[in-house]
Amino acid sequence: MPKIFFIPNKKICFNGLILESKKNKNLLDLAHNNKIKIENACKKSCICTTCHCIIHKGFYSLEIIKNNENNVLNKSWGLEIKSRLSCQIKIKKRDLVIEIPVYNINYINEY
Repeated sequence: MPKIFFIPNKKICFNGLILESKKNKNLLDLAHNNKIKIENACKKSCICTTCHCIIHKGFYSLEIIKNNENNVLNKSWGLEIKSRLSCQIKIKKRDLVIEIPVYNINYINEY
């Protein structure tokens, strides 16, 4: 099973965490099931950027980003080349190293 390493974050995942996951599991669901409280204002409908994450390892093992996700990500604060929305990521065979940015834009709550 692939290992998912969440880099320590001073707001969401203080000590970091390493999890194992079954293939095709949604990254946001995996995080929530393990008490990593990644925000998700749009309930996984791919219309906000609150679940924005940066994939430091394993990025190219993921499915190719779809146009809708790419368009939404373009509004994201702190966008990087390996940015994705965690609600759209299905875990594959490779290990992942995930950074949850300290700041994300919540367009619904306007902060």
